[in-house]
Amino acid sequence: MKVIYNTLIPFRGFRAINLLGVLFVRKGCELNSVTLKHEAIHTAQMKEMLYLFFYLAYVVEWLYYLCRLKDRMKAYRAISFEREARKYQFDAEYLKTRPMYNQYKDI
Repeated sequence: MKVIYNTLIPFRGFRAINLLGVLFVRKGCELNSVTLKHEAIHTAQMKEMLYLFFYLAYVVEWLYYLCRLKDRMKAYRAISFEREARKYQFDAEYLKTRPMYNQYKDI
C-alpha cells in the first residue's frame, strides 16, 4: 500500500484516510502496524466491491447511522466496514483467511 504524508488530506481530527488503496497520512502523525493493518483491511473491502460500490455503501451506511444515532462519530464507528477493520486490526494473519464480504457476515 502506498503511503503519502501531507498537510491537506485527511481532514483535521483524522490521522489517515485510505483513498483507492492509497493511504494519505497527516504530516506529523505516526503510523503503526495496527493502523496499517486496519487500512489494509479497507483496501481488501474496496477491491472486492470494485471501489465505487465500497464508497457508495460506506456513505449510505454513515448517513443511515447518522440519522439513527444523531452523532457523526458514533455513526462512523457503526459502519460495517469500520467495525470489521477494528475487530481484526490486531490479527496479523486475518487478510490471508478473510472471507469475501466479511464486513456483512461476521459483525
